[in-house]
Amino acid sequence: MLLPILLLAAAGFTVLTTEFIIVGLLPGIARDLQVSVSQAGLLVTLFAFTVACCGPFLTAWCARFDRKRLFIGILLVFAASNALAAVASNIYVMGLARLIPALGLPVFWALASETAVDIVGPAYAGRAIAKISFGVVCATVFGIPVGTLIGDALGWRAAFAVLAVLALAKALLLYGYLPRTPRQTPASSLLGQFGILRSRLLQGHVLLSVLVFSGMFTAYTYLADMLERLAGFDGSRVGWYLMGFGAVGLVGNSLGGRAVDRHPLLASSGFCAVMVIGLVAVVPSMQSTVGLMLALAIWGATQAALFLVSHVRLIKAAPKAPAFAASLNIAGANLGIGLGAVIGGWVIDTLGLARLGFSAAVLITSSVILGLWLMSARFQPEAS
Repeated sequence: MLLPILLLAAAGFTVLTTEFIIVGLLPGIARDLQVSVSQAGLLVTLFAFTVACCGPFLTAWCARFDRKRLFIGILLVFAASNALAAVASNIYVMGLARLIPALGLPVFWALASETAVDIVGPAYAGRAIAKISFGVVCATVFGIPVGTLIGDALGWRAAFAVLAVLALAKALLLYGYLPRTPRQTPASSLLGQFGILRSRLLQGHVLLSVLVFSGMFTAYTYLADMLERLAGFDGSRVGWYLMGFGAVGLVGNSLGGRAVDRHPLLASSGFCAVMVIGLVAVVPSMQSTVGLMLALAIWGATQAALFLVSHVRLIKAAPKAPAFAASLNIAGANLGIGLGAVIGGWVIDTLGLARLGFSAAVLITSSVILGLWLMSARFQPEAS
């Protein structure tokens, strides 16, 4: 049953590229729509906070629907919204084009993960979701840089037009080749899914996702700026380093998939602890090519691993409503992304760019402590 998972991974590539590609296209969008870059940047905030606010509710409501039809419908919505972005005449139309896919992303990602677990069984959940996460990693390694290159060569509208075509093509592939897989876990009622929020352990898992992603994106949001201003790289060299940062994530994705199947919380704390090393070392290593590459490799691999580990943590913590739990992780992650960008901006303005890695490391260290605390005896009755 490898083909259905690979098809979902390919669809996930298009879905996640749609979310993050705009970062590299903001200057062109701002110029063409006659707004400031900071105003155009609100499109990123709109997407992230829409996912955070609406994701769990939409996922709980959509869990009742046939998966194949739902996935195809979401991809068709992505095709339409990207096409709308490609012809947007002002920032308000562009905002609508970003709002619509933000509603579909958490539903797709949560239910695709649950479907993968249904296919292979819960014992291999981490490895199955790792294959789907491969599409996420590829979106970072290839989708975002290639989309930015298309934007540079043909204009930002062309990048969204290509995404629209890709989304339509993936919808057709799912229609032709994705089977209707039987659910191994019976669907819960809407109230039953929300009932899992009473668990203190689950609440701790969601808070852990917020902390992890806040720490990661406190620094990652401004990584390009760090490489330009602290290392003195030009735009081309920054692009190659960012591609390398994403490429080592392929290794982290594989390691995370295996580790999380053994012990989710220990895997989370372990990868966070290793990430602290990379975050603390990145600024002092800026003038050393080898040192900088090692620091970024540690950071990039652990960051990719934590994308996967955080997702599976929530699924395993709520086996009665895995899709809803996954959507809670997506909501917490996007809340963390938004908070991390704000925290990182504050650190730059008040403490300076050179303090960014250390500040992010402080947040990640708090994630290690929270993960270990959730493993303590007081949470074990609810964990079972």
